[in-house]
Amino acid sequence: MSASDPLNQPKLTVQDLYEKQKDQLQLKWLAGKSGKQTQLESGTARHPGLALVGHLNLIHPNRVQVLGATELGYLETQDERSRKHSLTELFESDATVLIIVSGESCPQDLLAGAETHKTPLFLTSLPSPVVIENLQYYLTRALAPLLTVHGVYMEVLGTGIFIRGESGIGKSELALELLSRNHRLIADDAVDFVRVGPDILVGQCPKILVDFMEVRGLGIINVRAMFGETATRHKKKLHLILTLKQLKTELPDNIDRLQANLMTSKLLEVDIPEIILYVAPGRNLAVLVEAAARTYMLRMKGIDAYQEFSTRQQNMISHNKNESDNC
Repeated sequence: MSASDPLNQPKLTVQDLYEKQKDQLQLKWLAGKSGKQTQLESGTARHPGLALVGHLNLIHPNRVQVLGATELGYLETQDERSRKHSLTELFESDATVLIIVSGESCPQDLLAGAETHKTPLFLTSLPSPVVIENLQYYLTRALAPLLTVHGVYMEVLGTGIFIRGESGIGKSELALELLSRNHRLIADDAVDFVRVGPDILVGQCPKILVDFMEVRGLGIINVRAMFGETATRHKKKLHLILTLKQLKTELPDNIDRLQANLMTSKLLEVDIPEIILYVAPGRNLAVLVEAAARTYMLRMKGIDAYQEFSTRQQNMISHNKNESDNC
């Protein structure tokens, strides 16, 4: 990732969370609606290790605090002074949202505190494990770091391939040829990559560019209308990076023609296999991209053509040496 690549930390408000999850989690907004524009930052934004969602915790508060029968029962067992202190700690913590689960009754002082401190308070009839699991999955993806890079993203033989190179080198033309060979376009010109796991990147198309691509001489074309419904898809896991480079006169002296060492490129701190393809007259890049995809799939199955060739060569050398010694 270069310094010029725009890395964005997605912003998610309580209102966004409510709108996206209200049906699935059967949420009812009880109090604190004035805090609807409060942002739920990711756990790594300011407080490394801070959990996004979990049961009530006053020592290490979660962004989303879940209160079930156990947590509400704990508050009920406290005397008035201790209970008031606990609620003050709760509302003055970094908690952004409170959710009462399993249809439990909401105490009046909790309701009043949510209004006073502008802390959104939701109610759901679902149990806490269901609520926590759904919200952890949703928030992890919604708040994942986003990287927007220039290039073309294709699905070739089921493999997510990001094609990059200098402007005008022919990335869109290559994508058009791949489309004619029944492969699928994900994004042209700009690709949004999101890290959804420690070593998993998913690439998707910015909303404004979905289904469209620009080809010099043709202008803007609608890929879905031209090639059919199956010619595009919204997102795909990134498997391979192909970097196009212009071949000036001849191959550089330091090029690894046998691809003995698989190169990698780092995006969002994830190492992705990379192959460099040189652009020159007479080279069928679409065929080379398909071959690169097949080579990658074979490597993932443990089939390495270079290693097989090297082993065969060593065996032949050893065989010839043994015959020479026996003469």
